[in-house]
Amino acid sequence: MKMKLKTLSSLKKRVKKTATGKFVHAHSGTSHNNSAKTSRQKRLLHRPAVADETKVKALKRLMPY
Repeated sequence: MKMKLKTLSSLKKRVKKTATGKFVHAHSGTSHNNSAKTSRQKRLLHRPAVADETKVKALKRLMPY
């Protein structure tokens, strides 16, 4: 008997799957203690990031659909 695959609901709020199969997420380190960062660093952290290839296998298992 096969197990039903379920999407991890906490992850689907934070990670989006693109049409090409990549996973896009927000950068960390944007909420507090930003006074030591330059304006450029803070601005670039607000751009979406593509998940690293080492994490893709785990993300596919947690978000099968």
